[in-house]
Amino acid sequence: MDVLKQLLGRLHPLVVHLPIGFIILGLLLQWYDRKRKEYTKVISLVYLWGGISAALACITGYLQYLGEGYAFDTVKWHLWSGIATALFSFLMYAKLQEIQRIDFLGKVPIAVLAVLFFVLISFTGHQGGNITHGEDYLVEPLPNHIKSALGFETFEEKPIVLNEENWQEALIYDDVVKPILNNNCVSCHGKKKTKGELQLHTPEVLLKGGENGEIIITNNPENSELYTRLVLPKNDEDHMPPKDKRQPTQEEIELIKAWLSIGNPFEGAIGELGMEKELFLSFFPKKHNADYPDIQIAAASQDTINAIKSHGLHVEHISKASNFLEVSCINKPSFVDSDFEIIMPLKEQIAILDLGGTQITDAIFEKLATLTNLTVLKLDATAITGKNMELLASLEHLKSINLTGSHLEEIYLRNLESFKNLEIAYVFGTQVEGEGVRRLKDGQITIDYGNYELPPLPSDSIIY
Repeated sequence: MDVLKQLLGRLHPLVVHLPIGFIILGLLLQWYDRKRKEYTKVISLVYLWGGISAALACITGYLQYLGEGYAFDTVKWHLWSGIATALFSFLMYAKLQEIQRIDFLGKVPIAVLAVLFFVLISFTGHQGGNITHGEDYLVEPLPNHIKSALGFETFEEKPIVLNEENWQEALIYDDVVKPILNNNCVSCHGKKKTKGELQLHTPEVLLKGGENGEIIITNNPENSELYTRLVLPKNDEDHMPPKDKRQPTQEEIELIKAWLSIGNPFEGAIGELGMEKELFLSFFPKKHNADYPDIQIAAASQDTINAIKSHGLHVEHISKASNFLEVSCINKPSFVDSDFEIIMPLKEQIAILDLGGTQITDAIFEKLATLTNLTVLKLDATAITGKNMELLASLEHLKSINLTGSHLEEIYLRNLESFKNLEIAYVFGTQVEGEGVRRLKDGQITIDYGNYELPPLPSDSIIY
């Protein structure tokens, strides 16, 4: 029965457009026929259909109210005005049919009734729009300070923002618990919608609970529904939020548990409450990916990228969050110094460049120095000796250079010391002695000679 009630209730957004269409059609026909009076019977029939469909919309709307957990204060004006609209449709039908048993209708001009009817259906539709889109639907695009000045309540998803410096000063409820509840739960358990008669947007309603009683048992998360419903299997009908809704992260769930364990305080900073730092580490800023600079640049046009790909080079974005690109010649071993002009249109966007296994020479360094945002450079298995390599010292973002299997000569190795932010250079299989210098520039630059050997494992001697 509950399934049928919910199904019929969800038909309301579809059914509700039928009476609107009939009533607007009737009003337009009335205006068109105001002088000749030729379509009175047709118009009355349209209003009859409008009344029947409005009554059906009222029934489905009421079932939706019961099944979806809306607060009565949220729907009451829409509900009563919807019933009034259905009744008014039947009155308009009676007026046009000149049914004598309703005496007072004969004294009111049809034009006055039409105007009142238009006002009524407009009000009803406006109230319905407020429920589905919110009272601030029209002003929603405005900045929050303007909406506040106009008297509208502002709400925005608030991420948990903590770092090494401020995490102990952050307020446990306002800065951590409240954002978790607002972002994952309040859409169904807030001021407008109160499924299970439960609201979660203020401390008072949190402590009050819902139709099944309290959801917080102080110092006892295992028996507090605020926590236990979060950890139920997603397919369990009692799991919250429902599986088709946004789910809190595992770290957020653990924070709710920890908060309940210390008595669910609504005041106090994290440090004052003695909570462990590990609970909050996932909300610290993530370290930037060192494969591209931490700056914003313009995106390369797709036509330019496609043109470069047509020459046999591989081009792809390094990250969805960035416009920086990786360009590779893995499928073009015939690439020579003069081919560098092919990639020049992307000189600002290239952060990773792989020229390994190609036919380039030391003459390429002058051209590489124009790639101002180059971060990772691969020159392995090439004829590079290192002559003129110091030209790359101007590349302030260059962190890694791979010279493995190249013709790198040891006399040029020291040129790396002039590089501003270089962190590692790979020189295995070059002419640089394996027992040579391991670090340059006071340890800032690591020289990796490779040739690692894995320790033998007992299982290596097993014969199958």
